[in-house]
Amino acid sequence: MSSITVSGTVEKKGFGTGTWALVTDSETYELKDAPTELCKSYQKARVTGTIRDDVMTIAMIGPVLEVESFEVLE
Repeated sequence: MSSITVSGTVEKKGFGTGTWALVTDSETYELKDAPTELCKSYQKARVTGTIRDDVMTIAMIGPVLEVESFEVLE
């Protein structure tokens, strides 16, 4: 599996407790193993991680992106 880097806006999505997502211009990624510092609504960030095709989630809002690193953008 290879890493990708995408930039977008962090948002809380889904029902119940919800899940954290990174919304880009073209895709919404469900964030897996996202650090607390990344999980802030409407924060802009650049996230590097791996798309996990082997993980199923209840939210089903888009590809699951396992977070390896991130950078908060201004």
